[in-house]
Amino acid sequence: MDRRRREAARIVLIDDAGRTLLFRGLDPSDPAAGSWWFTPGGGREGDETQEQTARREVLEETGLEVTEMSGPVLHREFDIMFVGEPIHQSEVYFVAHVPAFEPRSAGWTELERNSFLDHRWWSPEEIENSSEFIYPVNLAELVRRYRR
Repeated sequence: MDRRRREAARIVLIDDAGRTLLFRGLDPSDPAAGSWWFTPGGGREGDETQEQTARREVLEETGLEVTEMSGPVLHREFDIMFVGEPIHQSEVYFVAHVPAFEPRSAGWTELERNSFLDHRWWSPEEIENSSEFIYPVNLAELVRRYRR
C-alpha cells in the first residue's frame, strides 16, 4: 500500500511539578477505534526546520510560545491510517520546560477541532499506571530524564 510520508515534530512540555501536557484525540473518521493521548506537535510545512515546526505547532495547539527547547531527544517512525489515508510518519521530539498553563484552542484547525477531545497534565507515574494509549510509549521515562 502506498503511504504518504509525513514529517512531524513534537515537544514534551514539562512543568515545574515534573508533569507533561498531553492531548487526547481520535480519528474523526473512525471514532469507534478509540482514543489516545499524545504530546503537542504536528506536520512540517514547506521548508520549516524541525525546531520551527515544533514551535509553530505548540503555539497553534496551546497558545504557548516556546522560546527555549532542547533536542531532538527522540525519533520514531510508524505507519498509521488517519481520516482514511495511509501515512508513514517520521517524527522528532524536543523538550521544553514551561510553567503549568491552560492551553487555548484559538489556533486549532478544523481537523484538530474534530479530533481533539481533552487535555491534561500527567505525571510520569500517572502515565505508567494508565491503561490508556499514550504515545510515545517511553514518555514517562523521557519526562523523568528531562525534568528539573
